[in-house]
Amino acid sequence: MVGGGQLARMTHEAGIPLGLRFKLLSDTPQDSAAQVVSEVVVGDYRDLDTLRDFARGCDVITFDHEHVPIEHLRALEADGIPVRPGPDALVHAQDKGVMRARLTELGAPCPRHRIVTGPADAAAFAAEVGGFPVILKTVRGGYDGKGVWFVRSAEEAGQPFLAGVPVLAEEKVDFVRELAANIVRSPHGQAVAYPVVESRQVDGVCDTVIAPAPGLPDELAGEAQLLALRIAAELGVVGHLAVELFETRDGRILVNELAMRPHNSGHWTQDGAITSQFANHVRAVLDLPLGDPRPRAPWTVMCNVLGGDYPDMYAAYLHCMARDPQLKIHMYGKDVKPGRKVGHVNTYGDDLDDVLERARHAAGYLRGTITE
Repeated sequence: MVGGGQLARMTHEAGIPLGLRFKLLSDTPQDSAAQVVSEVVVGDYRDLDTLRDFARGCDVITFDHEHVPIEHLRALEADGIPVRPGPDALVHAQDKGVMRARLTELGAPCPRHRIVTGPADAAAFAAEVGGFPVILKTVRGGYDGKGVWFVRSAEEAGQPFLAGVPVLAEEKVDFVRELAANIVRSPHGQAVAYPVVESRQVDGVCDTVIAPAPGLPDELAGEAQLLALRIAAELGVVGHLAVELFETRDGRILVNELAMRPHNSGHWTQDGAITSQFANHVRAVLDLPLGDPRPRAPWTVMCNVLGGDYPDMYAAYLHCMARDPQLKIHMYGKDVKPGRKVGHVNTYGDDLDDVLERARHAAGYLRGTITE
């Protein structure tokens, strides 16, 4: 697996029951997954020679991020190394301009958009979609709100162009909430779909995920799952695909982003689904039959634990575990820094309000924003 973050850490955990030998290409020995994987290569994934050396002896390569240069992945394929997802699919998660063009070609519902060349062009796009505000995004490299600007005027539109990469302009969507449709697809075309979830953001970062999305009409949920399955098939995705969606006020869904790896909106599946996103990603990458994605309980809630001023996790564990014996805590082995994702908690049960309160209390206590 290329990338040593928490997604690699949790994917490795899912592979342990299968007896897999897991090899990791990590930026540093301190990365989340590097702390727990026995075979770690420290190196730069952007260097082709490093990638080739790492890939020797591997049966298959997969990723915990989408940033490996596409030309490098093509070189690995030419060397006979299976890459899953492959470069022809992964480019749609790397480049928002390529993604939007391809989804439009497929007839997938998307916000109105186009590539813009400067502030004046952004203002012209705004006029086309009814005026400011609009959303500007660098086509590559953005995540967790980075590389995304909410622009209210032409005067505010300059900063996105300073990075020297193409900029995608999108209309501001009048949405009621954000959803995510998570699916997993294998090389031979088997695919499974998890329940559509509601994803709640705070300052551009995922804070809470509720599975399934409360009050989502069955017809719209089915539409979202079928859309995600169709996108995966058309793009040739192998492994986990998260399709982030807007639910609009007039009852439609629009595609916001794609992620071709295990995803924050699927962390609830570790404890709330019969087969987790990580276990199914491993199965798909190895072309094994996929597991059952159905939920174990009527409701599961995931809350991210962000770093605060409370580094003493052991004392926090005492409180959280005693208060809620059913609570599931997943920490990533990261140094606690304000605002940094250092873990998540999962709760589940029959009553949504109770499940939501338990998750929020635990995440808040682990962060230090709740002290009793």
